[in-house]
Amino acid sequence: MDFKLVFSFLIDTFEREKIDFALIGGFALQAAGITRTTKDIDLLILAQDSVKIKKALLSRGYELLHESKDVLNFLGKKPDLGKIDFLLAHRKYALGMLDRAVTRPVFDGKLRVKTIGKEDLIGLKLQSSVNDPSRYYQDMADIFSLIRENYGIIDINLVREYFEVFNKTDELEKIIEQVKDAHKK
Repeated sequence: MDFKLVFSFLIDTFEREKIDFALIGGFALQAAGITRTTKDIDLLILAQDSVKIKKALLSRGYELLHESKDVLNFLGKKPDLGKIDFLLAHRKYALGMLDRAVTRPVFDGKLRVKTIGKEDLIGLKLQSSVNDPSRYYQDMADIFSLIRENYGIIDINLVREYFEVFNKTDELEKIIEQVKDAHKK
């Protein structure tokens, strides 16, 4: 996948179509200072913009793999286009994530992209681990890294709220305890 090519196309599309968006997933982790490889691009958009996104991506050589009220998944017909997943914001938490997103550098500062906050990234990682148990260990490692690298800076009350939604507060407390221990050393 040619990430720069795809990002350029997406950013141009978002600007032309006046689509509010935010980067989520692996690239958002990188923008938050956590380095991890990723194979796709994950974005958050308003649900009502899904028709514009479908039209733009289908005309650019993407195939729609899956569509629901919550997500759109696309795969490029050419390898350079890669895979793009859209989370469709229509619920309170996702709409809040989009509202709180700020512009951050990606590609070593060569591009600037609106990106969800660290707390919201933790919330989505938690949701991902609940929805797909095969992702649990990677998502929890990402959550741990985000909390460890940003302890004392992130809004822990918002993080706690996300863990409460999924009845996982015990897991958060274990992570916080490990992070506190690491900071003492």
